[in-house]
Amino acid sequence: MIQKLVILGSGESGTGAAILGKKMGWQVFVSDKALIADPYKQELIALGIDFEEGIHTLKHILAADLVIKSPGIPDTIPLIIQIQQAGIKIISEIEFAARYTKAKLIGITGTNGKSTTTSLTYHILKKAGLDVAIGGNIGLSFARQVAEKDCEVFVLEISSFQLDNCYETKFDIAVLLNITPDHLDRYNYKLENYVAAKFRITQNQTPACYFIYNADDEIICPQLAVAAIHGQKIPFSLEYKKPPSAYSDKEQITINLSPENQSNTFYMALQNLALVGKHNIYNSMAAAVIANAMNIRKEVIRESLSDFQNLEHRMEFVAKVKGISFINDSKATNVNSAWFALESYDAPIIWIAGGVDKGNDYSMLSQLIKDKVRLIVCLGLDNRKIHEAFSKDVDMILNTSSMQEAVKVAFHMAEKDETVLLSPACASFDLFENYEDRGQQFKHFVRNI
Repeated sequence: MIQKLVILGSGESGTGAAILGKKMGWQVFVSDKALIADPYKQELIALGIDFEEGIHTLKHILAADLVIKSPGIPDTIPLIIQIQQAGIKIISEIEFAARYTKAKLIGITGTNGKSTTTSLTYHILKKAGLDVAIGGNIGLSFARQVAEKDCEVFVLEISSFQLDNCYETKFDIAVLLNITPDHLDRYNYKLENYVAAKFRITQNQTPACYFIYNADDEIICPQLAVAAIHGQKIPFSLEYKKPPSAYSDKEQITINLSPENQSNTFYMALQNLALVGKHNIYNSMAAAVIANAMNIRKEVIRESLSDFQNLEHRMEFVAKVKGISFINDSKATNVNSAWFALESYDAPIIWIAGGVDKGNDYSMLSQLIKDKVRLIVCLGLDNRKIHEAFSKDVDMILNTSSMQEAVKVAFHMAEKDETVLLSPACASFDLFENYEDRGQQFKHFVRNI
């Protein structure tokens, strides 16, 4: 008997799951409360996959044997509660795709740095000649790739929302970069719930697996004492030096995964890293530990760490105009991301910030703002919290209501050798479609100064 698979949400994740489900013999039905984007709709039509848009029809959904839901759908909405009460299992697209591949899975999570570390890891493994693909919360969905061209290794960026509905997925290498309060509205405003979601990346690991984590993180380390972790624990740190581990001093990265064999130790000078900033030392160490654990040649790792091109919208150099540098860090949608960006550039900075505030606590930025920022250009519909937090710390705070205005004001107020940094610390949905749209607009108006 053919089983019915219902997929809630028709974005890249949902459409990918539908393609895989169809290939594996499921009767697939896609339901989206919004309108389905035309490219995805055409794919569903071409494959003969049933769908509905603009509505969730309960009788169709409750006829499911299995439900896959988009990571963006909270567990608390009535529809999800009704599905659970009907005894129907709900899983993520990641969980579904993992059922149909024998590939080695590398899962990378954390509040910040996921996309950079995932892309850097993929870059190293690709350069080493492995049959590797990148996916998860970045690029093409994991399910789509399993359906269309399965690989030997998948490097997956994994969000907490995706982990929430993973139960049996085993990550051969799991990486936890950092944890800072974020998305707490999805976790009943309890940090411990968010932390538990992140640590789900270690579930189902065996002693043959690796768990790579940031030993300097104040939230991760206490959780290690109570979490049931069966993989081999490998910390990376700017302080912890006891092998097996990775650590960095002010001169170089050192990775020693074999205390009994010092000849296998990996070294690389910090000045040769392609990525700048303290946070990117962490990201580079994490990627290098993964590569070392997979026995990639040291020469390949060094070359990859030195020639990697950073992601668009993440501390991306845009242009230098009349001696003023413009940096696009639109992907910094929370305070912690903005802290890393501000920490990476020399004073004085003209900081473009603001947007949809997710309950931000700006206090962690206070000292950096005092030390490095001369002016703040607010970009958002409600800038009160930024004014309240920093009005005494900078020369001036200016309000703008469009990217064109923000770039124009920043350029006219900046002086030679200063940096204009777009690192909003907020979501983008008040004025933009998403952070990519915000970053693209920034680059467009900078290039048209």
